Amino acid sequence: MLKLFSKVLIFSILLSFPFWGIGQSLEIDTTFQRLKLLEPSKTYNKKRFYAYAGATVAIYSGTMIALDQIWYKEFEKSKFHTFNDLGEWEDMDKVGHLFSAWMETSANFDAAMWTGIDRKKARWLGTGFGFLYQTSFEILDGYSKKWGFSFADVGFNTAGALLFLGQDIAWQDQRIKLKVSSKQINYESYIVTSENGEATMDLQTRALDLYGAELAARYIKDYNAQTLWASANIHSFLQNEDSRFPKWLNLAVGYGGHNMFGGFENEWEKDGLRYRLSDDDFPRYRQFYLSFDIDMQKIKTKNHFVRLLLRVVNTFKVPAPAIEVNTLGKVRLHALHW
Repeated sequence: MLKLFSKVLIFSILLSFPFWGIGQSLEIDTTFQRLKLLEPSKTYNKKRFYAYAGATVAIYSGTMIALDQIWYKEFEKSKFHTFNDLGEWEDMDKVGHLFSAWMETSANFDAAMWTGIDRKKARWLGTGFGFLYQTSFEILDGYSKKWGFSFADVGFNTAGALLFLGQDIAWQDQRIKLKVSSKQINYESYIVTSENGEATMDLQTRALDLYGAELAARYIKDYNAQTLWASANIHSFLQNEDSRFPKWLNLAVGYGGHNMFGGFENEWEKDGLRYRLSDDDFPRYRQFYLSFDIDMQKIKTKNHFVRLLLRVVNTFKVPAPAIEVNTLGKVRLHALHW
């Protein structure tokens, strides 16, 4: 499921870029009779709404057709069935589903607000699309013999969409934003011997087979290097606009995992031979982080393009000192965690 989810996550980020930030409230320059392209309308704009609806349908339809013809076509299909993948990849992919659903809901809400429709309608449109887009992947999985429909994935998809919806209902703001960070790992040249003792391979080769060699692919696919964050804006919870506390400073809680070279266990097959890593040498474990972050969207600017750029950059957590607590029972201090 790793390679498919990585493709979906990368595509989700790319398709969301055009929508991000265009629905953020800004003062309209009354000296211009026509709205600027990135400027949200304060009243319902029929042409914009049709453009938004058309783009949404085209993106959704195109994604489903492309995945069915390009990705799923390579694998044997079966009758619709379910499977339980909870715990696979130390649940990094589950947190990834949460992130993706929240991100797609947020992007669609911004796009809907850009058309000038009522905020309540915009939030439900965004939530509906965020849930539909992610859950559709699960339906396709349900007809794939290699995988199956995952109720756990649907649960995290739902949680991601509801995280956006709940915050917008309560505060008309996303005080808690989901972000991602990743670092490059140079895997040691640990030699692994096949179970029958006839061949060896180094761990770097296994990592390249799993996560790829390109920088962009490793950023998204390497679960050992990736951390997913819930970044909360402290000033917004103080409920005091006169407070001198920095409006851009966030407190972030992160989740990660390490020593993962297989879905549930560190064993795999290559060229007809099976390999396995020792649990003593490579214990799989989960990581929990506490760190600081910056909310780029709190940086004031009247330029619509700059606001859009800050919205995109705000998807990634800034490097900062962090405290790590992991399931090995260890506490680590990171001078700068990526």
